Amino acid sequence: MVEPGEIHEHAAAYVLDALDEDDERGFEEHVGRCTVCAEELDSLRSAAAALAFAAEAPPPPAELRARLLARAHSEAPANVVSLRRRVAVPALAAIAAAAAIALAVWAAGLSSSLDRERSARRDEARVISVLTSAGAARYPLAGARGELVVAPAGDAVLVVSGLATAPAGKTYEAWVVSGGEPQPAGLFPGGDRRSLVALTRRVPPGAQVAVSIERAGGVERLTGSPVFGARTA
Repeated sequence: MVEPGEIHEHAAAYVLDALDEDDERGFEEHVGRCTVCAEELDSLRSAAAALAFAAEAPPPPAELRARLLARAHSEAPANVVSLRRRVAVPALAAIAAAAAIALAVWAAGLSSSLDRERSARRDEARVISVLTSAGAARYPLAGARGELVVAPAGDAVLVVSGLATAPAGKTYEAWVVSGGEPQPAGLFPGGDRRSLVALTRRVPPGAQVAVSIERAGGVERLTGSPVFGARTA
């Protein structure tokens, strides 16, 4: 039985049809007199409707479901209120909150993963476009095995073979130098048999491309001495 002082807290349980018949009838009578609960009920119903018609999303990981079920089963009997469907209202709220947080974290991770995947695909497309471009110029690297390939429009790719992995907490950073301060043009970790790096900045004629070792995440201004590079004609 819902205590009078607790009836305001049961709008979510009502929307989920988790109250027994007596409590449901009592809450309906209360809503007719309480504008706060009526407004909350409308808000919860709108949210439920929006979720019902939302675009289909990838299912959450199986381990997330297992964790939520384990959380539900671990609730102490003292927290359980006898309901028609044996749903504990306080436990239901706690589980719903935990589910919302867990799903938000999972969705954020999924979004970040998708962003990285899209970025990698764009890089692959640029690499293929430059390497297969008619009239692309090729310049040997000084200080490393490989070459700089520059398409007529200035899009460029570094092709580096046998480059050691950057030290811990460091990364390789490419720079384009053309009549002024070196401009950052991309990061890569090294360590592959052959690294194909699509530069994020165009390389004009007569420019120099240099690669230095900088802190992880890259920097906006060159701080280390270039370890290899090439100059265009």
